Amino acid sequence: MSQDELKTLVGQAALSFIVPGEIVGVGSGSTVNKFIAALASMKDQIRGAVSSSLASTERLRALGIQVFDSNEVDRLSVYIDGADEIDHQGHMIKGGGAALTREKIVAALSSKFVCIVDESKLVQTLGKFPLPVEIIPMARRRITQQFEALGGRVQVRLKGGQPLVTDNGQIILDVSGLQIADPRAFELEISQWPGVVTVGVFAFQKAQVCLLGTASGVKTMTF
Repeated sequence: MSQDELKTLVGQAALSFIVPGEIVGVGSGSTVNKFIAALASMKDQIRGAVSSSLASTERLRALGIQVFDSNEVDRLSVYIDGADEIDHQGHMIKGGGAALTREKIVAALSSKFVCIVDESKLVQTLGKFPLPVEIIPMARRRITQQFEALGGRVQVRLKGGQPLVTDNGQIILDVSGLQIADPRAFELEISQWPGVVTVGVFAFQKAQVCLLGTASGVKTMTF
């Protein structure tokens, strides 16, 4: 199967984790777009969704699914989202689509994180995918130096030749050359750096379930 077909497969498989009558946490990205399309088939069985990006919000509303502000809910039973990398303990790198801050907020609201990915995203150690870090622009030089001291190579993410501006009005650094052997300690350290809004390591909000799209079907991993 193609990568696109694997994404469709896991997007459909995630429907089994939806609790009827409740509000669903919905992430962002190409795999989640497959889930949103599948979710339309049971939109009358849910109250609506809390979305982690403006793009996902637009898709949900276009399908007739009500989108709630995160401040309107106390708790979500499940959050469905993809990842750029996931290890065998459920730790992830996220933020390739620039929505990492809102994704982490919605994940923190949720009792269960179900990660939907194709098998190319499963890794032994996080870090092959460049780590996204959303930062306040005035801290760019200092944070760049701090990552370089850890052996990282830093690039400001661009769009149309200019720094990409997130839904939150900030910029993103993409850091390559890291090997994140202890994701929880790493997330804790980087989150303390002044000017860091969100680091794209999801260790404190890790996945409890991963639906992994493989050539032989969907493999369910639990952590």
